[in-house]
Amino acid sequence: MSVTETKFAGTELTHVDETGTFSGYASIFDAVDLGQELVAPGAFARSLAEKGAGGIRMLFQHNPDEPIGTWLKIVEDGHGLKVEGRINTDVARGREVLSLMRAGGLDGLSIGFRTVRAKTDPATGVRHILEADLWEISIVTFPMLPEARIAAVKAASLPTVRQFERWLVRDAGLTRRQARTVITKGFAALDRGRDAASGTAARDGLRLSGAIRRATDLINRKTQELRS
Repeated sequence: MSVTETKFAGTELTHVDETGTFSGYASIFDAVDLGQELVAPGAFARSLAEKGAGGIRMLFQHNPDEPIGTWLKIVEDGHGLKVEGRINTDVARGREVLSLMRAGGLDGLSIGFRTVRAKTDPATGVRHILEADLWEISIVTFPMLPEARIAAVKAASLPTVRQFERWLVRDAGLTRRQARTVITKGFAALDRGRDAASGTAARDGLRLSGAIRRATDLINRKTQELRS
């Protein structure tokens, strides 16, 4: 009797488009997960050659009763199992998952598979999965392999206000209040105080100005990525 195993992976979502298309890594090669296992490069090669992306199901939390989309591309590269998929927004659960992905509430991937060949390193106790029969890849809440999550979600438009605020806080180092000021009043609202300030206040103003510039650079890079 074959036994189905699951192995979690997990990358932070940035934005998602109206079609629900996203990409990332469902498994990272040679990375020891929380279950003291690792997947060896080439472990999925035979399975993918036989089934292709169309033969692998996209599920929510490994529930076979809840398919939520389709996998468009599944390939092995030097890093791991790279995937590209699309959430089906005609399905109620798909719409819910898409909303959670956009809000950052879901960003984990997990594979469902049957181990074909494996060996355990006697020195470390780590189990090496050498060949796996891949059945499904799920979008999940908690990753067992923290290094691998959903890496990117394709967007056809500029970031939303919420996404811009999140970038300002997380990547530019602003407080949430400062981020809201930038969004509602513009960069100049924070930058004006720099000229009138002195000492510590002036240094804080310079720090904020630098943060704003970094945020602007980030937005510009994201915009270029969307256009490419």
